[in-house]
Amino acid sequence: MLGLPHAWPSPDPIVQDLKTFKIAAEQPYIYRLTWLGVEAQRRGRGVPFAAEVSRLIFGGTKDWHLGDHLHDAAARVGLNLDEMEKAIVEPDSHREEVDRNQEALDRSGQWGVPTFVFNGEPFFGQDRIETLCWRLEKENLADCSNV
Repeated sequence: MLGLPHAWPSPDPIVQDLKTFKIAAEQPYIYRLTWLGVEAQRRGRGVPFAAEVSRLIFGGTKDWHLGDHLHDAAARVGLNLDEMEKAIVEPDSHREEVDRNQEALDRSGQWGVPTFVFNGEPFFGQDRIETLCWRLEKENLADCSNV
């Protein structure tokens, strides 16, 4: 809809065997990303951060997890990645929030990332984040500048 680039992520945030779809026990990317997402939301920039990181990961950026890619993505939405990562050194509260969000996602009947549900309306995929922002701003619930 928005003409955003789309490519299979490299690396995939979920480590799995693509032949059997068995999820690996060791997950070096997805936990970091989800806890950073929680931290971004706690800092009032969750949706813009999710949009920026989604475009990075699913927009064809190879090795999105290396170098300054995530630092730059955070900075583009007014966040400091180093400060965010310091806040999740002990991630128990972040993990609990992710678990609550997963339960809400299950109840909504949706799956996958990024998925947002507002007033029962699902917004799935990086190309729907702007539509979600429009809905949230219409209700004066979010500032989605930098999306």
